[in-house]
Amino acid sequence: MMAGLRERKKEQTRRRIADVALRLFDERGYDAVTVNEIAEAAGVAKVTLFTYFPAKECLVTDGVKDDLAAVVAGRAEGCSPLDALRAHYRSMAARGAGEVDVEALLARVRVISSAPALMGALHGVRMSERYELAAVLAGGCGDGRGGDPAAPPGGDLTAQLMAGQIVAAVTTVQEAFFQRIAAGEPLEEAGRRLADDVERAFDLLEYGFSSIKGKNREKGHQL
Repeated sequence: MMAGLRERKKEQTRRRIADVALRLFDERGYDAVTVNEIAEAAGVAKVTLFTYFPAKECLVTDGVKDDLAAVVAGRAEGCSPLDALRAHYRSMAARGAGEVDVEALLARVRVISSAPALMGALHGVRMSERYELAAVLAGGCGDGRGGDPAAPPGGDLTAQLMAGQIVAAVTTVQEAFFQRIAAGEPLEEAGRRLADDVERAFDLLEYGFSSIKGKNREKGHQL
């Protein structure tokens, strides 16, 4: 019981620090706010802040990363990687729209888009997702290069291509959702379109462009 209470308190502290940081960054700009100011406003010591967030950019990018590799690695026997990921994002779309804190989401988008350092950090997050996913797709053996010494870290070329396409598709779907919310689209409608986008993205990944063209013609879509 005591261990559970400690974990809850730690999570509350972590969330308080992150919320304070996001508010200050949104009000004054990422570069204008120091870690000392965040720690003071959150009521914690600077060393405590760094215990939860090892670098300043982590205050914004923490929680942005999707653990696609874990989804694939933990899939049920007989379930393909794409089926596992489709089910994961289908579930997120079904429950996520109703749980979105729109103001916090928009603040995060504003802060990241206005700070080159954070854009670079976000790119690093996506690269990490891709390499980790590729390593799982390639079998996760040895150095993850599948026996090809010329392959980049995280998987052989086939696994890298697969992972790159998956991460790009998921990122594009997420960005479309963010853009709709930012444009003022009602959350319920944005959530419905997000669910449709997830299906379209994974149809493209699974069946390819030619198959999707036929499906979209039947639905009246342009592609």
